[in-house]
Amino acid sequence: MDERDLADRYHSYLAAVERQARLTAETYTYEIRRFLAWLAGEGILAARADAQALCRYLDFRREGDGVHAPSLAKAVAILRSFYRFLVAEGLRRDNPAAVLEAPKRKPRLPSVYSREQVEALLEAADLSAPRGIRDRALFELIYSSGLRVSEAVGLNVGDIFFNEQAARVLGKGNKERLVVFGAEAEGWLRRYLEQARPALLGRRKSGALFIGRTGKRLSRKGVWKNYAGLAAQAGMDSRLHSLRHSFATELLAGGADLRSVQELLGHADLATTQIYTHVDNRMLREQHKRYIPNLKDYRSATE
Repeated sequence: MDERDLADRYHSYLAAVERQARLTAETYTYEIRRFLAWLAGEGILAARADAQALCRYLDFRREGDGVHAPSLAKAVAILRSFYRFLVAEGLRRDNPAAVLEAPKRKPRLPSVYSREQVEALLEAADLSAPRGIRDRALFELIYSSGLRVSEAVGLNVGDIFFNEQAARVLGKGNKERLVVFGAEAEGWLRRYLEQARPALLGRRKSGALFIGRTGKRLSRKGVWKNYAGLAAQAGMDSRLHSLRHSFATELLAGGADLRSVQELLGHADLATTQIYTHVDNRMLREQHKRYIPNLKDYRSATE
């Protein structure tokens, strides 16, 4: 097999054999192209690289590219996957990446918004323009249903069921699930479909729910750009995923059980959902500090 064809063959393997999601396959392949380019510079064939060579590559990524532990851990996982592919293709008998130790990730709590911050963000949309109404409906839905950006832009008009206040979503690994949305999101979705979407679509045809000014499906990049503009107007950071985090935290704070939140978010592992319980505890401590600054003195006075 030509060394130059390895990345393309690996991409096909991820999609056809491992049945990875499209974005995952693209991310993994991008990292392997970078790895193969580094190997070429070192005069090493991928099928002959040993664990020491892989360690030198990771050192290069750390020192040359300045990547941190989470990205390095992901690179290790991708190298293991790539060499499993080479073994499956009969190009190697062993997986040199199997002995690599991934850097330990420091647990990082998701960032969340307060209700006031979310309202400020949503109200920043320019409702005098069709795109402003679209953005208000889009971000209301993401916040109300805890959607990923890729899930939101992948929605079609036929995936919205107003009678049930539910949407059919295609999540990671092409897993389909139903999510629910509230009355506020329903109102903005109806307004968008009745007023803004026809104006954006014109005489063109599209089944996509959220469309851009050209009438084509809105891209993830376009969503992030529009969100960054609204966030700047509201004086907030531009981390769009925080809307999803805020949705999950509010559910748990309201008494929802972990399993239900896991289903709504589309998490494969309950441990992923459990991180939001720590966020809720942190918010509670911050509220204590805000309203009872001298909490120790307060306890002493009441004992």
